[in-house]
Amino acid sequence: MKKKLLTACSVAVLAATLSVDALAQETTAGVSGSVTGQNGAPLTNAEVIIVNDDNGLTRTVRTGSNGSFSVRNLPVGSGYSVSVSQAGYATETVEEVTLNLGQVASFNFDMDSSPAIEEVVVTGERSVVAQVAVGPNASFDLQTLQNSPAINRNIADIIRADARIHVDESRGDINAIQCGGKNSRFNSLTVDGVRMNDSFGLNSNGYPTERMPFSFDAINQVAVEMAPFDVQYGGFTACNINAVTKSGTNSLSGSIFFDYTSDDFRGGSIEGDQISGADYSEDRYGFTLGGPIIQDRAFFFVAYEELEGVNLFDRGAQGSNAVNEVDITQAEVDRIRRIAIDEYLYDPGTIPSNSANYDEKLLVKLDLQISDIHRASFTYNYNDGNNFTQSDGDNSELEFSRHLYERGAELNSYSATFYSDWNNRFSTEIRFGQLELDNRQACVDGGTFGEFRIETDDVDVYLGCDDSRQSNDLNYDLSNITIKGTYLLDDHTLSFGIERESLDIFNLFLQETQSEVRFDGIDNFELGFADAIYYENSIGSHNPEDSAAVWGYDLNTAYLQDEFFLGSDSQFQVVAGLRYDWYTSGDEPTENLAFTAERGFSNTATLDGKGLLQPRLGFTWDVSADTTVRGGIGLYSGGNPNVWLSNNFSNTKMLAVEARGRDYGLTDGSTSLFDINYQGLESEAPAGAGAGWGIPEDMYNAVTAGNGGTGFELNYLDPDFEIPSEWKIALGVSHFLNDTYIATGDLLITRGRDSAMVLRDDLVQTGTNADGYPIYDSPLSVDSFVLTNSGEGSRSIGISVALAADYDNGVDWSVGYAYNDAEDVQPMTSSVAFSNYSNRAFFDPQEDVLSTSDYNIAHRFTATLNYERAFFGDLMTRFSMFALAVEGAPYSYAYDGTINPYGFTPYLDFKDIVLEPGDERNANAGPWWVKADVRVEQQLPGLSADHEASAFLVIDNFTNLLNDEWGVLRDVGFPQTAEKGTDPFFRVGDASRYEIRFGVQYE
Repeated sequence: MKKKLLTACSVAVLAATLSVDALAQETTAGVSGSVTGQNGAPLTNAEVIIVNDDNGLTRTVRTGSNGSFSVRNLPVGSGYSVSVSQAGYATETVEEVTLNLGQVASFNFDMDSSPAIEEVVVTGERSVVAQVAVGPNASFDLQTLQNSPAINRNIADIIRADARIHVDESRGDINAIQCGGKNSRFNSLTVDGVRMNDSFGLNSNGYPTERMPFSFDAINQVAVEMAPFDVQYGGFTACNINAVTKSGTNSLSGSIFFDYTSDDFRGGSIEGDQISGADYSEDRYGFTLGGPIIQDRAFFFVAYEELEGVNLFDRGAQGSNAVNEVDITQAEVDRIRRIAIDEYLYDPGTIPSNSANYDEKLLVKLDLQISDIHRASFTYNYNDGNNFTQSDGDNSELEFSRHLYERGAELNSYSATFYSDWNNRFSTEIRFGQLELDNRQACVDGGTFGEFRIETDDVDVYLGCDDSRQSNDLNYDLSNITIKGTYLLDDHTLSFGIERESLDIFNLFLQETQSEVRFDGIDNFELGFADAIYYENSIGSHNPEDSAAVWGYDLNTAYLQDEFFLGSDSQFQVVAGLRYDWYTSGDEPTENLAFTAERGFSNTATLDGKGLLQPRLGFTWDVSADTTVRGGIGLYSGGNPNVWLSNNFSNTKMLAVEARGRDYGLTDGSTSLFDINYQGLESEAPAGAGAGWGIPEDMYNAVTAGNGGTGFELNYLDPDFEIPSEWKIALGVSHFLNDTYIATGDLLITRGRDSAMVLRDDLVQTGTNADGYPIYDSPLSVDSFVLTNSGEGSRSIGISVALAADYDNGVDWSVGYAYNDAEDVQPMTSSVAFSNYSNRAFFDPQEDVLSTSDYNIAHRFTATLNYERAFFGDLMTRFSMFALAVEGAPYSYAYDGTINPYGFTPYLDFKDIVLEPGDERNANAGPWWVKADVRVEQQLPGLSADHEASAFLVIDNFTNLLNDEWGVLRDVGFPQTAEKGTDPFFRVGDASRYEIRFGVQYE
């Protein structure tokens, strides 16, 4: 028994960096196993004691008639020991065991048959002895979190080490996590059991906030699930990311850190081109503190972190030495600014190179050991931060600094959990959670001036308040309750539970409430001759909030599961269960009677009453002491952004109208904006202000009366809409090689069912042109988009292999490769129906055809290397490196088909999105990106023996530091389309330039 335990312990830590199997929406761990005596016969009524020396927790159980035992609801962490005693046998103990998130450490004790003369003690090297597999996953322990080159202090920096998980580093701090070629919005994130993903669906980073909403130093462990075959886990179809936070112990402990970077430590050239930018610096600092309130009974833990940061911008005029110089001269830019100030009395700012931002996080956690069978935990988490964002960021566009907008969010979340082990067989968990989010999307100029777009020959220049942020506000509350239990019935572990998650939303999104004005050329801008004018607002009141969507729903869940072993040798474990999700809601969109009369059904459909049964079946087969095979099949649902449903409440054509300047002779070249009257002038408008500061009188009066069109199409949910879901089929193997190496391989196949898509509901095909394009007409008076189901769904296949090793000389490494082939019908990249419909390449805008997904990364290699050694006495020097080689994102060659070839213009917005005959969407792949990140840390003397100080530096894109030709990321502009014959790639400055951070920490 001793040799088997030591063998498993020495290699288990390697598995944590590869395909270790961990559950996702769990917050605890467990211990199970069996006890046998002479001739392998089960020992009944043997005493099993689990003790955690860090916090005094003790659990005592006795084995059943088959010699088995199980203890659940144990806090994640280290410092555990497991002892087994029985009269007539020597007591056996495993010490220094670490329990990982969602895992059940399995111990099979073969008791010595000799009299109990002495205790047998085996050191577990603070590692999990064995894991119960439920699907392809990756877990990351505290040591990995602390030593990785995580320059962003984001879990995305950690989990990218798994080749199956792609982190998109092309968009600054967003770092979207893409699993299996899926939209990052289809992920789920939970922290201490509370869902903390972007429940509304605005953010590409998957968080409800601008950055990771909890302190990096608060994290104890992180797990990522691609397909957990356990019915307790839902709310995603891509992957589930779960984090548990640290807890206080019987020892008072804490840490502080500070790190720093500036423009002096950022790459100054790319591929021989000098890059200029304004001076900046960026600081981060924080602390943790934890300890006992009452020894062995009550504990606290606090983590605080703050960022005083900066957003960097890549574009500038010709000769500006920006990362990407757009095709406009500085003289033209200066002329536009002068005209704005002199003629329109508005200062648009400058062309931005950087802008200051901030982020603040606080986490407070309380743990209470109520008795030997009851414990409780409470977590409070706060985050507030912002970024300054480009609203028109293509290389054919340029915007002044006051056209940027602030993205920000304030989050407060609370969770309370009560754990009970009622007896040796029955355990329960009751959890309450509440999350409140106040989202900000506000123009830098304060919303005082409308959006102006000046269209030059090659570049559109923007100033004023972005049209989509002029009236944009979001608040939501998310609450949940979970009641679940486990019951040990001989060789069966039954799990069951019910959950309810309630979401209440206030969403205001109304464009052009301060107006949008377009000019064809700088000369017309100077003379006041507009090419287009738009104004939209609530009918009569001109108060945008009268058009806000206020709605919500409840998602209910019930599940039942059985875990059991086939055969008598406990080598083949099966997990089988059923999960049922169903929606309830009393809110409906405002009915549009004209739509109902024309279609014969109402636009008021919701998800109320719709449900989905999700069967799951998984297995783990311990083929030998060194080889484990795992697999399963299951149905999953969730992750579809609620913003898609919110559009159906906002866009009913009943609450707001849009007036257009062309209907009042304001854009035909006969009328200058300097010669008309304005209403609704901003209170901050200077004397003599007109266009931009107010609304042309005729257009204002039209909105008052409810006349004019609607600047948006009606949005509605297909009355026959089915909840999108995805079948996942997985097969994997792990093999230990001579106690030093672990090799893993995984296959994951998915088949989407009823995937969400957006179509124009009012188009009718009337013919086909000579090239095979459909000809459309819109015979209906109410134009509309419908959120409906794809008949094709989606599909993907992922294959991955990995190898890792850990040596006694302080070196460990891992390498991995993942191949992915994912297809979908629509990438669903955006928040509004029109953008989801138009921001993609297609031959037929109404097609339901599978093509390579926008999120598919076909080939990805990763490698990690860690080394530590005491070069200076007992003071350790640690070196860590992460490297990747990844094929670029897919893209399409397309052309602007807004006017032709479809006959009717289905609102394609003059983008290169129409495929030529015979071409396929995303048939091309961008160039490979190869880079390495490095962290070096030197331990320093502390003030006492149990204190540790260190200094560290992290180098992001170390490859670019070595040579400015290396590590350069090139990408295709959104929506991943390009015109044939052009160079489609631009340099991504933030990802391509090296960055160095220096820091110190004290524990």
